[in-house]
Parts: sequence; C-alpha cells; structure tokens
Amino acid sequence: MEYTVQQLARLAGVSPRTLRYYDEIGLLKPARINPSGYRIYGTREVDRLQQILFYRELGVSLEKIMAILSSPNFDRMQALMEHREKLLEKRAQLDLLLANVEKTIAACGGRMEMSDQEKFMGFKQQLVEENERKFGKEAREKYGDEAVDQSGRKVLNMTREQHAQLEALSNELTEVLREAFKSGDPASELAQEAADLHRQWLCFFWDDYSREAHAGLAEMYVADERFRAHYDKEQPGMAAFLRDAILIYTGQKS
Repeated sequence: MEYTVQQLARLAGVSPRTLRYYDEIGLLKPARINPSGYRIYGTREVDRLQQILFYRELGVSLEKIMAILSSPNFDRMQALMEHREKLLEKRAQLDLLLANVEKTIAACGGRMEMSDQEKFMGFKQQLVEENERKFGKEAREKYGDEAVDQSGRKVLNMTREQHAQLEALSNELTEVLREAFKSGDPASELAQEAADLHRQWLCFFWDDYSREAHAGLAEMYVADERFRAHYDKEQPGMAAFLRDAILIYTGQKS
C-alpha cells in the first residue's frame, strides 16, 4: 500500500512537517514523487519509519538513528528484539514507579505506613538498572559479579538523605569537570577538585575505596567505548581528561 505525507502522518501519529523534515535530512526519503509533486511512501518506508519512532521513543538522537539505519550491518530483526528488550525494561521501571505512587496514595490516606526508604525505592532501582544497562557488562568483566551486585545493593539501601547527596554530588562533579576541562590541564586545582568529587561519588557505590581501583576505573573510562562515549558526549576528550586528572590525583601519573 502507498501513502501520501498526510496519510502516513495520520497512520503513524506524527505531523506532516516531521515527515518532510525527515526527508530533508535524508533520514526517511519517499519511495517516489508522483506527477503532481506529492511524496509517496511504500511498505519499505513505513517499516523504516516504524524503526525511527522506536528509536526516538528510546531517546536516540536523529543523527545516531541515521547512522544505525544506514549501516550495512543493520539487521531489522535484531533491532526489533533489542527494542523489545529495552521497552520491557522501561515497562518494568514504570510498573515500579506506579506501585510506588499507589503506596504513597495509600499512605497519605492513612491505609498503610510507608518508610522514607520505600518512598525513593523506584528512583533508586532506576539508577541501578540504568547503570547495569549502560556499564554492567564491562564492570562485571573487570570487577566480578559480586562486586557489581554489592554496589547495587548499596544504592538500594540508601536513605533519602544519601540519595539526595548523591544527586547533588553528581551535578557538582559535572559542573566542576566541565569548567576544569576548559583549562586543558588535568593537574590544575579545578581538575583535581573534580577528581576528588569523583572519589566521593564512587564511595556511594563502593564499600572499599583504593587509589589503585580508582585509577583502574579511570583507565576503563577511555579504554572502553561505552564508558568513553558517556563522558565524551559532553565534550570530545572529556573521558581522557578525567582519566588523567584521576591518575594524577591517585599518584599514578605525575
């Protein structure tokens, strides 16, 4: 079946302007232009739009979606299986937050008691699951299952105050690191402050801190593509800068 821009927009629940923009940037070209000058989309384009919307729902940028779909190694079935897995994770997190809201409603109505720890369980679980999804494989290979699981348990057992401190510390680390990076000197006072904030941040997850382990993690930030991308999305070279600052901080580099 074929569709005009207006028809496909209604079918997919997007605006005609969105489809025209996708055409302009080369993300979703029409199958053909008819004699009247209208864009016409076929089955292949419908399937591609479905993939685009799946990725957008998962927060992937248009630039990255284009790179994924244009890759000669792109496998539609594999992509669908990955979408399914990620959407199931998202549903599980929403179910957890919904249960948290329902408990809170019951507690406000005097039908049950709810501890402060329970009030933040959904948000802490989200943090643990997000870290596992982004870095779990690499962290388990380097530190082992027990260390990673123990770190997760420590997060889940945080008090409301500890969770708030962690959030504030994460924001402060991001800001200080951003300012330190502008200097280009990992040995600067501001860069070393960022390294110390990173140590404080780690201690929310680690039971035992050591300079050697801290330095080893910093090396992973650059050596592993997923860790490197996490820091370099702020600014290319940020991961290497943080690594060097931490190596100086831990005495592993002069």
